[in-house]
Amino acid sequence: VQLQASGGGLVQAGGSLRLSCEASGSLFSTSIMGWYHQAPGKQREMVATITSGGNTNYADSVKGRFTISRDNVKSTGYLQMNSLKPEDTGVYYCNLRRQIGIGLLYDYWGQGTLVTVSS
Repeated sequence: VQLQASGGGLVQAGGSLRLSCEASGSLFSTSIMGWYHQAPGKQREMVATITSGGNTNYADSVKGRFTISRDNVKSTGYLQMNSLKPEDTGVYYCNLRRQIGIGLLYDYWGQGTLVTVSS
């Protein structure tokens, strides 16, 4: 599986961006898809996840501002980011998580896309 993230860029505070993550292979539709944020000098943190059935989970910091979605036919996931804040700046990584055994999970990562929010 290869993940290609895109859609990052420079935006002013209060603006919007839509990130996309296209997956190769046939595992996308049966995997949990997620977006993770790594701010400069900090650890990578979960932003949002969505199951194959469409159940979503968000970090408290983005609830009401970001929306995760997926198109299983296109093997593509999305992150709509509205009301962006300077603290949203960083690299955004897409992730596919699969259960490969009892209690065993495997993560696939994309290369990341840079989001810069100016104040």
